[in-house]
Amino acid sequence: MGEYLPPPLSILVLAAYLEAQENSVEIDVLDCQAERMGWKDLERYIECSNPDIIAPSGVATCNTYSVLRSLEIAKKVNPDVTTIVGGQHFTATAQESLEIYPEIDIIIRGEGEKTLTEVVRAEEEKKPLSSVRGISFRHEGKTVHNPPMPLLENLDELPFPGYHFVEGNMKKYHFTMMAGAKIRYALIEGSRGCLHRCTFCSQWSHWGGTWRSKNARRVADEMEYCFREYGSRFLWLADDNLGLGRRTNEICNEIVKRGIADEIMWFAQVRSDDITNNKEVLPAMRKSGCLWVLTGLESHNPRTLEIYNKKIKPSDAKEAIDLLKENDIFSQATLIIGERKDTHESIEELRKFANEVDPGIAIFMILTPFPGTDLYESANRNGWIEDTNWAHYDMVHAIMPTESLSRRELQEELYQCYRSFYGSLNRRLGGIFSTNRLRRRTYGYLASQGLLKALRDLF
Repeated sequence: MGEYLPPPLSILVLAAYLEAQENSVEIDVLDCQAERMGWKDLERYIECSNPDIIAPSGVATCNTYSVLRSLEIAKKVNPDVTTIVGGQHFTATAQESLEIYPEIDIIIRGEGEKTLTEVVRAEEEKKPLSSVRGISFRHEGKTVHNPPMPLLENLDELPFPGYHFVEGNMKKYHFTMMAGAKIRYALIEGSRGCLHRCTFCSQWSHWGGTWRSKNARRVADEMEYCFREYGSRFLWLADDNLGLGRRTNEICNEIVKRGIADEIMWFAQVRSDDITNNKEVLPAMRKSGCLWVLTGLESHNPRTLEIYNKKIKPSDAKEAIDLLKENDIFSQATLIIGERKDTHESIEELRKFANEVDPGIAIFMILTPFPGTDLYESANRNGWIEDTNWAHYDMVHAIMPTESLSRRELQEELYQCYRSFYGSLNRRLGGIFSTNRLRRRTYGYLASQGLLKALRDLF
């Protein structure tokens, strides 16, 4: 996806909630990427600030070792500091993580706002951790998993994310390929969870099989706040699945009503069947500034889609992409290789499918067994997993073979997928000279980055 620097949304949401509940607590949010801080800089910062609690962000499985390194440094500076981790990876691996990594004191499982607040209160009041729901920790040589914390009932009652904690960095957050290096970038959370249960995705299990949303006015309020307060013009709706329909139409109307539709560009992830079933919403999305939509097409093969439990049809793909084009919304499609039955021939068919569907850009990924997914349980049980280095769990590195392809062959196939799609001279020239400015900028950026060479260097 190119060079980008996102704001640390999950940490900002937690910090804002904690601040609202416990205004006597001193909270610092340190964005090491934005501040260009290395490990030595982090060590000096911890020495100077001397925190009682440190809780680094661990959004993705591939970031696991960076999180652990942060905790190691904190414990080196002060062995008595309380270290906390959370997120989908550590929620799913709570038992083994506490057994393997002594630098972790507490794991917050699932939704973090109320649990983190209770941990802070317990630390302040010297109460036992056994009183805090939603955490895992060690006690007398054993790993303890407290009962889960109930989910928040009303997301509209959450304070706005604590962008004020990183106000000095707001001008640094950007996504070069999607919006340009100088356009400020913010993340908006419109909902949590997903009602679909794709076998490779951990959203369903992490959020307890629920989908909770903020109302349309609240979503538009956050978008307007980020634009007017911090000048953020590229707004990424971080929902795993926006879900088109009446609510999305209301969000669009709220954005237009505020007079910011022509000033911002927003991005969302939408299922292909939601696009085809709610095509009447697309004009309102475009009018309100939605210029870019990502949709997970995943496969050309009905059997593979059934194995993934996607509950979509291959025919949805072409119709969805065509509808986005008709409404002048740039399309980004994701496609997955590496299902157990995949062969050289089936992946070649996927490449043909991608070219026929013809999204604005295609992101090819290797099927990855993330902890907390049905896929991980099956892969672990059947001994398919050959690479246990969490840093490689990025959907670019092959973690397991198929029945007929080795991991190295899968890596080669990934390269061939990108070569097939982006190696087309007609597509490259059509992109660089497109009348659609997003397509033009995207293909110009990709040409400058040497995408194919970078992928080739993986093997």
